Amino acid sequence: MEKNHPVSELMTETIQRIKEAVDANTVVGEPIVAGEVTLIPVSKISLGFGTGGSEMGGKAPKSLGENPFGGGGGAGLKVTPVCFLVISGGMVKVLPVDAAPETSLDRIVDLIPDAVNRITGLLEEKKAKKQEQEG
Repeated sequence: MEKNHPVSELMTETIQRIKEAVDANTVVGEPIVAGEVTLIPVSKISLGFGTGGSEMGGKAPKSLGENPFGGGGGAGLKVTPVCFLVISGGMVKVLPVDAAPETSLDRIVDLIPDAVNRITGLLEEKKAKKQEQEG
């Protein structure tokens, strides 16, 4: 039987912990029933993990063994609500969740429609005043 390398064991442990934290119910949540309406939450999952290690040869103390190993692993998980599926009267609708902008660029993109509407309104007012003065 082949002995697993400690990095392999670290990766296996990290992946097992991730599996415990995330399952299908994390993405599509348990239905919430309120009268004749059923809500089903839907989320997005972002995940990252890393594992690394090193065998210390050469001048390592003999008390640590032939090839002492040092290593570590870690993971990060982010669950972001996306929408709710609303089931009512045989109809299914998607109710999006407005997420807060994550960056300044996201915020600017969110403001563009409002800015365009304001500029259009000002141009229309100016055009109307000009037509009144000419007419």
